[in-house]
Amino acid sequence: MLELKQVNKSFGGIRAVSDCSLEIKSYRITGLIGPNGSGKTTLFNLMTGFLPLDHGEIFFKGKRIDGFLPHQIAEFGIVRTFQLARIFPKMTVLENMLLAPPRQIGEKLVSLWLKGKRIREEERKNLKKALTLIEIVGLSHLKNQFAANLSYGQQKLLELVRILMAEPQMILLDEPTAGINPSLIRKMMELILKMRDAGKVFFIIEHNMDVVIELCDWVFVLDNGQKIAEGKPEAIQNDPRVIEAYLGV
Repeated sequence: MLELKQVNKSFGGIRAVSDCSLEIKSYRITGLIGPNGSGKTTLFNLMTGFLPLDHGEIFFKGKRIDGFLPHQIAEFGIVRTFQLARIFPKMTVLENMLLAPPRQIGEKLVSLWLKGKRIREEERKNLKKALTLIEIVGLSHLKNQFAANLSYGQQKLLELVRILMAEPQMILLDEPTAGINPSLIRKMMELILKMRDAGKVFFIIEHNMDVVIELCDWVFVLDNGQKIAEGKPEAIQNDPRVIEAYLGV
């Protein structure tokens, strides 16, 4: 589904990603782990068009996507979250959700010549979907609150369910459980598993190995911008190369 071939990225004299090749096949949830500074987020930024490649190629479902802008890659079906939750703080929870559906009729100039009925029907459909997703993560009672008033964990849940409004084919999550309390971590994991069972495909950066072991079907390990290992989570945590990368022993 997603393939990286000999991807490279440098910042000045620092090689952040070095000849990195990955291939995500039929796994529903794939993990990406490695020590701080190993190039994980840089790799996500390259895959989603937030950074240009120096060298290499990236393919999604057989189509080369490096060189495209972030909004174009999102239209191809790859949508992501960030390490720090990115919500619209001065919009309500519900407004955040309704902003996400792509290609809304009312956003196009052609809507000036369309009958309002089509627009209203689409808006009703989006509203119903948004309210359902908000209820799933327990935010219904906060739907009219400004997103800035949510706890950080609730903001990350909002960011995740907002992605579903865009109907993505692949979801990239950058440290989804970082900075949130254990009860919300469990809710986040349950939501990801429910989305997986509904057919969604994930690529996840995560430092919490308990989360990685429970969620992921396959794991890639980066160190110094290079892939040093890949395999099932249980095998990866006992791999000498991985232990050395994390502990230096």
